[in-house]
Amino acid sequence: MTELENVTDQLVDYLRANEPMFAVTRKDIRGVELNVFANIPPTMRDFFTIGATHGDLDFLVYDDERYSFNQTLQLAANLSHVLTETYKVEKGERVAIAMRNYPEWIISFMAILSVGAVAVPMNGWWTAEEFDYGLEDSGARVVIADRERIERIRSAQDRLGLEIIAVRCPSAKSDKIALYEELMPEENQAPCDRPIDPDDDATILYTSGSTGHPKGAVSTHRGILSTLFSWTLIVTARKLADEKVNGTPEEPEYQPATLMTIPLFHVTGCHSIYLMSVLGGRKIVLTYKWDPEEALRLIEKERITSFTGVPTMSFEILNSPNVDKYDLSSLRDFGAGGAARPAKQVALLKEKFPDKDPGSGYGLTETNALGAINFGDSYVSRPGSTGKPTPPVLECKLVDEEGREVKQGERGEILLRGPQNVRGYWNKPEATATAFTSEGWFHTGDIAYQDEDGYLYIVDRAKDIVIRGGENISCNEVESALYHHPDVLEASVFGVPDERLGEALGAVVAAKPGKDPSPEELKTFLAQHIAKFKVPSYLWVQQEQLPRIATGKIAKKDLKAWAIEELDLSA
Repeated sequence: MTELENVTDQLVDYLRANEPMFAVTRKDIRGVELNVFANIPPTMRDFFTIGATHGDLDFLVYDDERYSFNQTLQLAANLSHVLTETYKVEKGERVAIAMRNYPEWIISFMAILSVGAVAVPMNGWWTAEEFDYGLEDSGARVVIADRERIERIRSAQDRLGLEIIAVRCPSAKSDKIALYEELMPEENQAPCDRPIDPDDDATILYTSGSTGHPKGAVSTHRGILSTLFSWTLIVTARKLADEKVNGTPEEPEYQPATLMTIPLFHVTGCHSIYLMSVLGGRKIVLTYKWDPEEALRLIEKERITSFTGVPTMSFEILNSPNVDKYDLSSLRDFGAGGAARPAKQVALLKEKFPDKDPGSGYGLTETNALGAINFGDSYVSRPGSTGKPTPPVLECKLVDEEGREVKQGERGEILLRGPQNVRGYWNKPEATATAFTSEGWFHTGDIAYQDEDGYLYIVDRAKDIVIRGGENISCNEVESALYHHPDVLEASVFGVPDERLGEALGAVVAAKPGKDPSPEELKTFLAQHIAKFKVPSYLWVQQEQLPRIATGKIAKKDLKAWAIEELDLSA
């Protein structure tokens, strides 16, 4: 390990022992003794009040709109009043958020958690069918949504008894849909003081696993806060270590700022960008949609200091023909989350931006994004590693198929335990029992090995999912959708390497006798039933039955290998 890495590890231990905020104790959480933070804010409502310490500094920027930390907190308090008084939202009741990355998303999330209700951030790319499932499964009665999402959920409104609050779409107003701006009280309201416990439910985030419909991962207030303060410990230790090894850097004259490039319904967007900005007094610049040229313009205009996105985004910035036309001197960190960044891209980033620190993180929805971190020189020297497990409350082990811990250097499934883990899947006790052991370990489904310095290298995936540009896609869900086409006899869906997205989706279909659907026809059919990002990029149709292995199952690995060779890709 480098001197910087050694000093960082030493400072992590020092801060844990000497800084009350990072002190750890043992506590029984749902029948399991776990390491937990002893002195952090007990609930997300208490956490949000930290924003008041940043006062009138910019917190949210969207086009020409600017909201200070104080203004955002006040708007959240006002919306809290609307939820409890106008909509009679009770503690523990689910409230859905379905919109683009607008300021109202962040305000709504604050308000929902502050009244003890459960925020259900919904994937904005879902089709009407997928929204229908998520709303019915979660039992959300109140939905805060923008125009596009309202159009997709309107057909289910009466059947599910939905009460919709429309954001930025005055034309949506009706007897059944109220406008956000008209609901907000004219006079500022006091924050809600309803009692909340650290282990009360806070969020339900839907994640695609290896089986069918997405599962709602239920997190508590403690779960989210455990991630945020684990990251804070690492960031603090690394900053102090850098000063000790390399000297105190010259501080910029501008406020820390980040570009919100990832949908807020993802844990990366919600936790590492949004919520960590509350702690650090960081300005968040929101954009209507991802556009590399607009990102470059905003980095210069708003003096962005940190950029975190799926690897696709830094790839597109790196390869923009106009990248040298912009002043990117304010930028210090080039983070990645949601998917692995190709090693070649890490080298190119460091070559193009030698004074910037590239980084990457590993985590899952089920762990509130906590897992491992790799950044700076250690990332450049180990671009294939997802980093070391993040202290101090997370526990990590690698096990074989019999559940026995493997030796250093051997491959095994990553299991994670700690207060950051969600408490289970909403309405799915069997799936919860499968993914979480009685001792509190979560089966990630990721196969990895650990080197002599403790760095993790993910080499395979036990679960049948593909991660395309940070989006988890269940192969089973896409296969099921294909089987609904009247001309499809068999289907096999798998991932193939993609330089831009990390992975792309491939599918091989066997047609029914006498039928010959085209790949374009099948893709059009799929787009009507599943979100467009789940539609395979590559699709082949054949007349013969799909190949089998000895057990009679479809030989998916053989089909994947054939597709990679057919596309002339390197795995």
